[in-house]
Amino acid sequence: MANRVWKIDGEDITGAEGAVLKWEGNGFFTLSFNGNTFSGEVLEENIESNFLKLKLNHRVFEIRKKGELDDLISAMGLDIPKVKKLKELQAPMPGRIVNIAVSVGQELNVGDDILSLEAMKMENVLKAEGVGIVKSININSNDVVEKGSVLIEFE
Repeated sequence: MANRVWKIDGEDITGAEGAVLKWEGNGFFTLSFNGNTFSGEVLEENIESNFLKLKLNHRVFEIRKKGELDDLISAMGLDIPKVKKLKELQAPMPGRIVNIAVSVGQELNVGDDILSLEAMKMENVLKAEGVGIVKSININSNDVVEKGSVLIEFE
């Protein structure tokens, strides 16, 4: 029987013979290999994309079985996630600008803090939902803004 290729935490691993899996029920299992026994739990599964997220002895692994088309998809560059290009940041709600965490010319990546907006006595940190370079900042700290106002523009 040919060994299968799996992707474990992003690294290609060739399957080995001799592993024994025993299901304990409700997503729990015991794995025996080379004289070692590991307790496991299935945290997440997506059969359509050959994906499993497993917890094995308190460590989490993301496992994906490599399919026949994976190399072709990768060669064509279709496996690279698309990242949104930022154009402008609009106020999602009326409020007061508490802090501006960026400056003109700064490059932003997904998840970077942009600014803090106080609304209804709560401070909301607005984060980048894409990538871009800050072109202009149209507000100052303590400014009161309306919903939909353009706060920052990106290149």
